[in-house]
Amino acid sequence: MAGKIRLEDRECPLSATLGVVGEWWTLLILHDAFDGYTRFEQFQENLKISSSMLTSRLRTLTANGLLERRRYQTHPDRHEYVLTELGRSLRPVIVALAAWGNSRLEPERRSMILVDRETGAEVEPAVVDRATGRLLDPENFVFAAGPAASEVMRARYAGAVPEPSARQRRA
Repeated sequence: MAGKIRLEDRECPLSATLGVVGEWWTLLILHDAFDGYTRFEQFQENLKISSSMLTSRLRTLTANGLLERRRYQTHPDRHEYVLTELGRSLRPVIVALAAWGNSRLEPERRSMILVDRETGAEVEPAVVDRATGRLLDPENFVFAAGPAASEVMRARYAGAVPEPSARQRRA
């Protein structure tokens, strides 16, 4: 199967990420984990997912370091699934996906909204550059080939940004 995937797709961080979290059950399990669910039975009851599918998804999330499996009981052994730092770092992505979904609905048709914990006021998430606070809009921010990019990836993004001057490279 890997032979059918273009090199460009294998090195693309978006493609690699979707390989881990792109299945919709996976995102729903992560969403439940952000809401405080940790136990197999909680995920299964809330999501109405088969035990075999849930087992498979939890195994994938654990193997990829997004959840940590911890024993909370012996005789019989019982485990919980706790978000790792890597897993918690996906929260802004899930928030953005939910906000995008809500943006397509009239406010009165939204069943879940993001609110400020202190005021209860609904908020509108935006993805911004951490250094400048600027909105990551396509007019000002584009993808470019990174240092490890293959020739295929470099060709795809050739001309995306001007070449840095010698002065900029030294800075």
